[in-house]
Amino acid sequence: MPRYSGPLLTHAVADGLLAARDACAVIWNGSFDLGVSNDEVTLHADAWEWRGQRHPYPTRLKDRTIYYRDGEDFSPVSRYAGSLIKLVPTQWGPPTFEIDGIKMLPTSKESPLDDARRKVALVQPRGKIILDTCGGLGYFAACCLDAGVARILSFEKNADVLWLRTLNPWSPDPGAPSSGDRLQLSHGDVTVAILDIPDTSVDALLHDPPRFGIAGELYSQAFYDQLARVLRRGGRLFHYTGSPNKLTSGRDVPREVQKRLEKAGLKADLALDGVLGIRR
Repeated sequence: MPRYSGPLLTHAVADGLLAARDACAVIWNGSFDLGVSNDEVTLHADAWEWRGQRHPYPTRLKDRTIYYRDGEDFSPVSRYAGSLIKLVPTQWGPPTFEIDGIKMLPTSKESPLDDARRKVALVQPRGKIILDTCGGLGYFAACCLDAGVARILSFEKNADVLWLRTLNPWSPDPGAPSSGDRLQLSHGDVTVAILDIPDTSVDALLHDPPRFGIAGELYSQAFYDQLARVLRRGGRLFHYTGSPNKLTSGRDVPREVQKRLEKAGLKADLALDGVLGIRR
């Protein structure tokens, strides 16, 4: 899918833009790419100009929503195809996303990109071939690229999540010079695709699945056996589980994952908000 190159607006950015116009300002500075950069825009009575393009002033923007230029107006970065998938702004800049109102990335204490960076560091990606099972917004992949990964194979099953990536300036672009052809992003179900990956062909694994209730197959013993098969001996795996409340859910998901990974042939220990495994 082609990447979006127009402005992105949030409620806060729109308020600043409109306040400057109402104050009869001619120039306003702000970020129209969720904090990646700051730009100067020219204000006119009926429009504002950004990077040589004129845009209408926004109206009725909701909080916790990101908007993009869609034809003549601004529309929410969201889609509904059985589930509502939505890009959601954060105080940190890099956004998170939600599926039916469930937040997919932790953002309460730090940027989701910084959170991904700490987890990626556990698998020591420099110079390695890495399998990224559930690509999401691509923050694991972005951190691997920054850390000098040799190649990263990333899979994402949901086409609407891939669409979100084309609008999120913080998501890595496989075709960008900075990626250097190191990121291979595929639209596909990793539980199927992994069957074609050769034995011991990846140096490290990153597994960030949706919660168990949404995608139980990604927590199955059969899938963990496949992860162990493609991982070389001594290779590292980080499996994000989150911290579900076992008092309300009745399950200790991190411990269940730890036991299944051990059965698959990994030495596994709880680490951060997941499990770190090393292939025996």
